[in-house]
Amino acid sequence: MSQAAFDIRQAAVIGAGTMGRGIVMCLASAGLPVLWLDNNPQMLQQALAAVADTYAHNVRQGRIEQAEADARLARIGVAQGYPQLADVDLVIEAVYENLELKQQIFRQLDAALKPGAILASNTSALDIDAIAAVTRRAPQVLGLHFFSPAHIMKLLEVVRAAKTSPEVLDAALALGQRMGKVSVVAGNCFGFIGNRMLNTYVLEARKMLLEGAFPYQVDAALQAFGFAMGPFRMYDVVGIDLGWRARQLSGVGQDAPEIQVDNRLCELGRFGQKSGDGYYHYEPGSRQAEHDLEVDALVLQVSEGLSYRRRDIGPEEILERCLLALVNEGAKILQEGIARSAGDIDLVYLNGYGFPREQGGPMSWADTQGLAEVRRRLTILQAELGEHWRPAKLIEALAVAGKGFAQA
Repeated sequence: MSQAAFDIRQAAVIGAGTMGRGIVMCLASAGLPVLWLDNNPQMLQQALAAVADTYAHNVRQGRIEQAEADARLARIGVAQGYPQLADVDLVIEAVYENLELKQQIFRQLDAALKPGAILASNTSALDIDAIAAVTRRAPQVLGLHFFSPAHIMKLLEVVRAAKTSPEVLDAALALGQRMGKVSVVAGNCFGFIGNRMLNTYVLEARKMLLEGAFPYQVDAALQAFGFAMGPFRMYDVVGIDLGWRARQLSGVGQDAPEIQVDNRLCELGRFGQKSGDGYYHYEPGSRQAEHDLEVDALVLQVSEGLSYRRRDIGPEEILERCLLALVNEGAKILQEGIARSAGDIDLVYLNGYGFPREQGGPMSWADTQGLAEVRRRLTILQAELGEHWRPAKLIEALAVAGKGFAQA
């Protein structure tokens, strides 16, 4: 199928939640007509009202003219069912993270849409190959992982499945450019580039809570380094309950020691900013994270209940473990071909995860340290804290050759 066949002129979005709303705005703002489908008509009406409010706010702020706001809204149409999507060139599915649900939607889309249409999932971690496998058009299936809020965040991870055609990838990248996104191609693995690395970084932060640190100390160390926010403030913004509810639904991982602090906070109804309390306290109407002694007491109680012997953990150790966890996982992602270059990994972290710009991104930061030094520090952590710190093979090879990730 030629490139011309993948000229994206009309799109559709499935799902009227937070991500669906943001994606619809990205498409409409880029001049594309969008059909919007959700199995809950009332939720779709609320979502349309929220989009209209956002555009009205942009007019009041002087960011766009009233005529432009009207034009964008006029591009958004409501679909009553899958048959109405028959002629669109691209559909982006943005329902919650459940593989069976996404597969069910993709089967219906595959049956309803014209043969030349591209099917994309906005999953943040799930297996794109498993989604593509339920269709008869695997070369035209890929991931388009937007970051929340989608109409503001610049990053777009374009996830190629095993059978995604180069032409479909090119069409997705052209669309990303049209929407004003920083698009990075990622291979298919759990969490792709950004969230796969984030998991290792957050795991270290959570382990340090059990070993002796408090949330405010971990966040302060990372914010002093230049991060937009530390991991615990980030979870308060996102909602601590998202992971908690997902673990309850899947029945997986709920007993891991590292997430017991999260579990306890959620059992107390402390979901983050939206509930006024999470890892921090928030005054009504305020987004200012305030240190909460009750959380320190809870962390102490959980770690002692799990028989940890607490010790003082300073900002140097917090930085060391969080940054090196990112770098070592980034090296594995490079060596597996999940990312095309170290520069792409840095783009993901600068545009989606609040990594300090002056540091250039995690891989660039590692190059300034020197990979022989990175390897030495990882080897020390491996001896002290376990096998998961073993330096990635790529770090070993580059350190021996006297090269950096930029030359990988």
